[in-house]
Amino acid sequence: MDIGKRAVEATLFAAEKPMTIAEIRAYVGDELDVRQILAELQEDFQHRGIVLVRAGDRWHFQTANDLSHLLRRERAELRKLSRAGMETLAIIAYHEPVSRAEIEAIRGVQVAKGTLDVLMETGWVRPAGRREVPGRPLIYATTNEFLTHFGLQSRRDLPGIEDLRAAGLLDPVDMALEQLELEAEAEAEAQEESDESEEREFAADDGVLLEKHNESA
Repeated sequence: MDIGKRAVEATLFAAEKPMTIAEIRAYVGDELDVRQILAELQEDFQHRGIVLVRAGDRWHFQTANDLSHLLRRERAELRKLSRAGMETLAIIAYHEPVSRAEIEAIRGVQVAKGTLDVLMETGWVRPAGRREVPGRPLIYATTNEFLTHFGLQSRRDLPGIEDLRAAGLLDPVDMALEQLELEAEAEAEAQEESDESEEREFAADDGVLLEKHNESA
């Protein structure tokens, strides 16, 4: 092989991207018939592990098509779960089985269309049948893969509120929301007790009025 052909071959081999004939000439010089050399190289490499390919007006070496399967490697692509995804997963884990509407009621916002799909693609969430109510909505639950990934033997091993707080996993917003929920529950209980007290007083007043009426009779 003459020096000119070797120079073109080396230029293409070292290139980071496909090259035009003009770009190749900038390295090897204008005195070479680069077009003819490329045709010869293409023929030389047609039965090799790599081949010389022309794409438009650019040239590059690439793996032979019949050998591409030998170089294919599968790797796990790590994706960070969004905050909405984590919240949805937590609700399912602590309240399963739950429907989309129940998840939205707990979160206070609508569940994005792809959130549950992502959780099911990871293998952490599965459909668990349908709720026997009007409309029969689909309900969701966690999987064995979820337990394995988070190092749990069962859902009973899920951390409680105090455990999450001690681990620093509850930020100020979470704790503020928790406090609001506790206050709302206390207010609801107080209102319920007040209503029951009024009912007892009303019933007692009815008894007194009935007794007085009988005495008058």
